[in-house]
Amino acid sequence: MLDPTNHVHLPSAFPMDPLKEHTIAFSGLKDGEHTFTYKLGKEFFDAAGVEDFEGGDVAVKVSMDKSTTMLVTNIHVEGPVAVRCHHCNEPMDFALIGDQRQIFQLTDQEEYDDDELIGLGTHAYEVNLTHYIYECLRLSVPARLVHAPGECDPEVEKVLGKYSVEHEPIPDPRWEILDKLKNQQP
Repeated sequence: MLDPTNHVHLPSAFPMDPLKEHTIAFSGLKDGEHTFTYKLGKEFFDAAGVEDFEGGDVAVKVSMDKSTTMLVTNIHVEGPVAVRCHHCNEPMDFALIGDQRQIFQLTDQEEYDDDELIGLGTHAYEVNLTHYIYECLRLSVPARLVHAPGECDPEVEKVLGKYSVEHEPIPDPRWEILDKLKNQQP
């Protein structure tokens, strides 16, 4: 839903409120390319309030190409984030690097079929990027985070080793038949 002033209404599942420092007042900017930089630290990760990130020191670079009807933003995030290993649950640093493009169109149209395109009211004069920066962070983290081999907690490794079951995979006979067909001469 469009707010005729300046705010994009985010889904209620978004875990944090917009932070003032991520607001760009674009109405006073000339058309063309503009660059903004931010540092995400303890305050940002505390405000996010999610368990996935325990902190970090992430540099954010936002390139915004402004025209009379559109704002095309390219968000680049880079830096270490403190997370938990999904294998041993011990803290670890993950070197995060990610990019995301977000397009804001100044229009009164409310719905778009594209996640990359967001409608702002024609009277909008600023946009807050907190949600999109957070989204870029989340999408830059792999589904499974684990320490490098040999760096997990040895006590946890020992316990997990007692319960792991090792077995030889049983080959599927259908593959043998397909291999024979593949190797036949015509």
